[in-house]
Amino acid sequence: MSENRRYLGELLAEFFAVAIIILFGDGVAAMYSLYDPSPYKTAYWGVCIVWGLGVTVAIYATGAISGTHANPAVTLSLAMFRGFSWKKVLPYISAQVLGGFAGAAVIYSLYVPVIDHFNLAHNLTRAVDGGASGVFFTHPGDFVTVSHAFWDELVLTAVLVFGIFAITCQYNTQAPQANSSALIIGLLVAIIGASCGYLDAWAINPARDFGPRLFCFFAGWGQSALPAPGNYFWVPIVAPLIGGPIGAAIYQFGLRPFMPRYLEQTVIVAPEGINPAEPVLVVSNPGDPAFPVVNRVS
Repeated sequence: MSENRRYLGELLAEFFAVAIIILFGDGVAAMYSLYDPSPYKTAYWGVCIVWGLGVTVAIYATGAISGTHANPAVTLSLAMFRGFSWKKVLPYISAQVLGGFAGAAVIYSLYVPVIDHFNLAHNLTRAVDGGASGVFFTHPGDFVTVSHAFWDELVLTAVLVFGIFAITCQYNTQAPQANSSALIIGLLVAIIGASCGYLDAWAINPARDFGPRLFCFFAGWGQSALPAPGNYFWVPIVAPLIGGPIGAAIYQFGLRPFMPRYLEQTVIVAPEGINPAEPVLVVSNPGDPAFPVVNRVS
């Protein structure tokens, strides 16, 4: 396979990964928000599980091609700490946002009559009241200001990326094996939502929020989507892009050096910085002095 064809496959994989996540995630959000009685109002854990399993399905579907970053905060963190190519960062992020846009469009096509009925029944409009917008994108919860939501998103994304780095670390002997790590990452997303989701709907992913938000801007929500009340739209973009690398750095420098296999592992690094024995999510950094080709403990 040519390099260009392989690269195209990676971008398509990132597009489909986020589209899958939004298909399931926004779908369960519609079930939660638009129906009365809602099947999830007294079973919020079900919403969290569906979001998490959407991530798991996306990883199983696309991980062999691109590593399933499916999140600009993850892509940025991998470039900073695990040798992912910087020239691929913006194309990956663009594909992820487009995937979020497409996933939202599919959910809209399925739920548009229910959305319209919901807004009519509650005397809401899309553009003025943001009626049913919670199906597609996030906003601060009760008693949460925009500035506080920034802190929430920063911390929760740091937790997410910290967990992903721990789960995919080749030196962590307690981490799940490759085929089961997708399930554990999905559960990580679910428990973040279950513990803190009501704060601001736990975007923890700029593509997950901005892609659907951009679609809604063109689908009639207008200023309710962009720039959103209180100009909130930038929070789930900027905060995760700061929080993700912070979480990655905490793992890389706080725990990884103390892993029992860290100084015993033989690491073979490909020219692109990829350890060919591992998926992209565990790319090693060839410029890191802690990654010699052979490193023995005396």
